[in-house]
Amino acid sequence: MSDPARLPPAEITQLSIGYMRLTDAAPLILAQEEGLYARYGLDVTLLREVSWANLRDKLVVGDLDAAHLLAPLPMTTTFGAGGIRGNLLTGLSLGLNGNAITVSNTLWDSLGLNYSCKAPDALEVIRRLGELLKERGPGGRLTFATVHAFSMHTFLLRLWFLAGKIDPDRDIRLIVLPPEQMCDSLARGIIDGFCVGEPWSTVAVEQGIGTVAASGYQIWNNAPEKVLGVTEHWHNLHPATHLRLRLAIMEACRLLTQPEQRVRIAELMSQRQYLNLPVKMLLPSLTGDYRFSKNCAPVPMPEFHMFWKYQAGFPWRSHAEWIVQQSSALLGKDINADDTRALVQQSYRTNLFREAARYLDEPSPSQDYKEENRHGSPWDFEPGITLGADMMIGDSRESSREE
Repeated sequence: MSDPARLPPAEITQLSIGYMRLTDAAPLILAQEEGLYARYGLDVTLLREVSWANLRDKLVVGDLDAAHLLAPLPMTTTFGAGGIRGNLLTGLSLGLNGNAITVSNTLWDSLGLNYSCKAPDALEVIRRLGELLKERGPGGRLTFATVHAFSMHTFLLRLWFLAGKIDPDRDIRLIVLPPEQMCDSLARGIIDGFCVGEPWSTVAVEQGIGTVAASGYQIWNNAPEKVLGVTEHWHNLHPATHLRLRLAIMEACRLLTQPEQRVRIAELMSQRQYLNLPVKMLLPSLTGDYRFSKNCAPVPMPEFHMFWKYQAGFPWRSHAEWIVQQSSALLGKDINADDTRALVQQSYRTNLFREAARYLDEPSPSQDYKEENRHGSPWDFEPGITLGADMMIGDSRESSREE
């Protein structure tokens, strides 16, 4: 724990922070319930939103001081893609992993796969789905939902489809829905599947309306997911307040390495003012006892949510550059290397993470970039810095489209 007395005084102390009804809002909620914001002299009000677009827009116009944001939004909002434009930045990632791809039971049954209550093989599943689409012909196009056009959910879906030689632009109809509308749309047959953060895949499984075909971790081990976002203008006016906010949330992330805190936060988040869902829906992804289908026992998935381990809070600029490249492909507009680097340096402030880490007496990477799709197990990035696996599914990069 750092000593708040060592910190520069906060410019403002009353803050409004927006979040979505998702399990990976856990650090923001635990910091409130554990009194960590108050310890750093902050009076925080947490405000729940219903869509990522609402959350982003309220942050940009100043209705919120900070927000739980999709990892791509600092760049795409600064660039002006997908709606309102505003200069956003992050100095703290809120975690790695946390997503899953769920399909309707009808679609799952049509694949004819049986894993005897083991975790499905994500590559085998998508290859079989690719075969099924070929058998169905042009009229067999499927509809999948994602939470935002520029989200890791969209990018993970595309990686998965490409690994099965499915063209995500031609063979799939991809629509955007708020996370908490996914299950209802699946049950009504409006969509055939979705990629969403927890707890919504667990809700689909427990309600008996869907089967998890792949976890996000199986598609990209330890992929970036959410960040703490603020506007550049707000940060420039309130750097000391922003530092105190990051420290409080980082301490909450560190607490979430403890199994008992994972159980406790599930109980806290189940309350009406937060996620308002049964604890049993929140526990599986937090504890790593994860169920892929209704009638099967839980499968160990210990790294489903990573809030601290493997430098989960570090906003890697290599992640951000990959995100810009994927966003550029969706826009059909080339963003050259110089513009990409400038955008990433503006939006992903690694120096802000290092500043907070020093106050917490915690190590942080000395470099902003790392290779991806190279390591199948934990590895030493540099002395004192161990990172997790970073493999991506199959040969599923965009270049595989030409095959």
